[in-house]
Amino acid sequence: MSYAIGLVGKPSVGKSTFFNAATMNDVPEGAYPFTTIDPSVGEAYARVDCAAPEFGETCTPSVGYCDDGTRFVPVQLVDVAGLIPGAHEGKGLGNQFLSDLNETDVLVHVVDFSGKTDSEGEPTEGHDPRDDIDFLEAELDQWYLEILEKGIERFETKYHGADAAIEADLAEQMSAFRTNEDEIKQVILSLGLELDPGTWDGTDRESLAREIRKRTKPIVIAANKIDDPAAAANFEAVRNDPDYDHLTVVPASAHAEKALKAADEAGTIDYRPGDDDFDVTGEPSDEQAEGLERIGDLLAEYGGTGVQASLETALFDALDLIAVFPGSDDGSTSEKGTFRDCFLLPEGSTTADFAHHIHSDLGEGLLHGIDCRSSRQIGGSHELDDRDVVELVTTN
Repeated sequence: MSYAIGLVGKPSVGKSTFFNAATMNDVPEGAYPFTTIDPSVGEAYARVDCAAPEFGETCTPSVGYCDDGTRFVPVQLVDVAGLIPGAHEGKGLGNQFLSDLNETDVLVHVVDFSGKTDSEGEPTEGHDPRDDIDFLEAELDQWYLEILEKGIERFETKYHGADAAIEADLAEQMSAFRTNEDEIKQVILSLGLELDPGTWDGTDRESLAREIRKRTKPIVIAANKIDDPAAAANFEAVRNDPDYDHLTVVPASAHAEKALKAADEAGTIDYRPGDDDFDVTGEPSDEQAEGLERIGDLLAEYGGTGVQASLETALFDALDLIAVFPGSDDGSTSEKGTFRDCFLLPEGSTTADFAHHIHSDLGEGLLHGIDCRSSRQIGGSHELDDRDVVELVTTN
């Protein structure tokens, strides 16, 4: 599992329920702050249309599973310890939160859209979920700004030769965010700033920190508890607010997803995660039938519970990932099985990137690839498309 999704949010918004629904793990849930103290790590999945049926094959996944032509590719889901305002100053579990957060590639911010928890995670009424969206972004921006300022100070106080470049010092200072000199330079220039921190004022530095944060820690909002009438109204308000056009907001009900998976495991229904309906296969009680009917209405209205959609939006939209299958152009099948692997790679990845992703030895010895659909030879610099099936020809 090469990508990690960080599940974040203030206490008591249903974040642990969301985590359990996505992974079917059993971490503590409760309506009080800091139910989660240490981060919980579980296996969630991203759906990909399996390529095997196109080749007349039945896949045998080495990890994850396949259900009627839909491949469920594992990703890591991290339920990060509860967040409160002032985390960047060490309040609450702030230092631990930021440390754990840095191990993730993209964030799903679980927000109680019913407005029934305040900024500290305590019960209330009429809380605006936009306040929660704003406070997480503000906390992260302040965290980035503090580290950016250290990089600027480092640049200004050390001896530089004629080729000194601010982007080099900032990239080194902010390396934990998985950025680099080219990206830092691109961000600086995109904001219309000079490559000289002496010309930047406080607003410039804040804008720079915010833009680096957006590029290195993208955020998707899971509008949780969407089955509450107040949540549905808040969702419409946020969706129509231009101040939040930079974010994708996915309507979600973690409680509904968990209930459906539990009913599926019990044999009461047949449900596949992410689907917009289910079939009743058992004999639910009157109470269960009533609950399933309500959930069915929710699925029909929103196209699913939103749990699976939130994860996939984070991976395929926020991170721009594609799925690539290793294959064999001559149709031969390994004794270990066929279509065993499916890898997630950044959009724009090349044949060489794919080879190195699987193993450095494959990348170093790469001669070329073969597009298994067309049997066409492709070079190491060839840019791959989503769901490509590629055989790697290598000396190693």
